[in-house]
Amino acid sequence: MNTQMLITIICSVIASSGFWAFITKLSEKKDVRTKMLIGLGHDRIMYLGMKYIERGEITQSEYENLHTYLYEPYKDMGGNGSAKRVMAEVDKLRIVPDTYGD
Repeated sequence: MNTQMLITIICSVIASSGFWAFITKLSEKKDVRTKMLIGLGHDRIMYLGMKYIERGEITQSEYENLHTYLYEPYKDMGGNGSAKRVMAEVDKLRIVPDTYGD
């Protein structure tokens, strides 16, 4: 098979509506997954953040879990709003030592 025929085949596949429908479907699926992850992150940040705010303090490991492993990825994925406000309140809390074995 010569190069010109190969280029023609590749261009035909890329130009086909079926190919672009497939790419669009993959993109939509990714968007839905992203929305779901943002939603789950938001829910968890709100739930934990409000518990710590009600308690009036947070341990170092709780803060690290909430801020580093939940809020930062949530924010990087485009989440904001009420979770940002809750994190601002959590940031004001007194950090207490972790108590293991109590």
